Amino acid sequence: MSTSERFIALTLAWAVAGAALAGEASPERTPAHKTSLESAPAHKTSLDQAPAHKTSLESAPAHKTSLDQAPAHKTSLESAPAHWLERMNRALTTRNYDGTFSHWHGGRVEMLRIIHRVQDGTVSERLASLDGSGREFIRAGPSLTCYLPDKRTVLVEQRPPQESLVGFPAVNDQTASFYDIREVNRTRLNRRNTHVITVSPKDEYRYGYRLWIDDSTAMPLKTQLCDRRGHVIEQIVFASLTLPAHIPDSAFKSDVSTAGFQWLRNESGPPAPTAATLAWNAMRLPPGFRMAARSAQTLPGSADPVDHLVFTDGLASVSVFVEAQRREQADQPAVPESAALGSSSAFSTVIDGHKITAVGEVPPDTVRFIASQLKAEEPPAVSSRRH
Repeated sequence: MSTSERFIALTLAWAVAGAALAGEASPERTPAHKTSLESAPAHKTSLDQAPAHKTSLESAPAHKTSLDQAPAHKTSLESAPAHWLERMNRALTTRNYDGTFSHWHGGRVEMLRIIHRVQDGTVSERLASLDGSGREFIRAGPSLTCYLPDKRTVLVEQRPPQESLVGFPAVNDQTASFYDIREVNRTRLNRRNTHVITVSPKDEYRYGYRLWIDDSTAMPLKTQLCDRRGHVIEQIVFASLTLPAHIPDSAFKSDVSTAGFQWLRNESGPPAPTAATLAWNAMRLPPGFRMAARSAQTLPGSADPVDHLVFTDGLASVSVFVEAQRREQADQPAVPESAALGSSSAFSTVIDGHKITAVGEVPPDTVRFIASQLKAEEPPAVSSRRH
């Protein structure tokens, strides 16, 4: 596999399975709008040309949970912007729902469907592109199967049971130091009353969000990813959304014909670390970022493990993959590479004979900064004792 192909593979691994450690470090970390289905559809449109008339949000089931029963008089704590983010995250990760939404990015729009079910403590999810790439991601408990018809490939991964394809980062005191969280408006969307919550970055190292959260169900009817100046990078708008009491198993069966596809499986646990393993650390980090997790990980289709480090500010996260270069790769000139995968940025370079690839839903300068600051430290020597 060439250097460029390897870089693309690592970038794809982030989109499909690279955020697992971030989920372990913070179970609510997977961004609500991160679809991993970034191929452009045939029909393009600008954000301003998005359809003005969306289908209305369909009625919730007759038997409503307490989440639907919003009190008539809310206390100041219940009305706080952070409280609405918590309610939204709880709704996304604990409720049954079936929705179709448009995903806008870079002047292109793709329609997707998300099905989410919690039954007997087991989470099942299906995220499918209705046009464009035709990709599908199906999760049943800890097993995640990724159907990539544009690559004629199926990836099978094991994920932490609590990790979801959807959700929103938890808000804490650390988050508040680097983001300004406010409720800026209350408006109607799809004939529903919504709270417009903004999560604005205080510097150039992270992105922000604007969210339209349904007052009754706490579901996000519209989500925008924005840069520091408020410019929209990515947008999701639900066209239809139901919250059924029961979703059949058949709803989680893929429509992709996999005849002739390559199957890549990574169903074993992470490789055990060895005493000789180098310890990689960042000498400097952007303000607020810290290392949240570290592990050895075997990527699908590769026999060699890579080190996986996760850096986070409590809201944004960056995964860094460290892979030892083979002798034939070491003889090639080291050329830094940059890439964009939807709203995610990726940067790859070579440090001390190791390929360093940083990927995250952050500005390009942030992944470049973190990747360039990595350095290996020798493991502590084991002294021998004479008897």
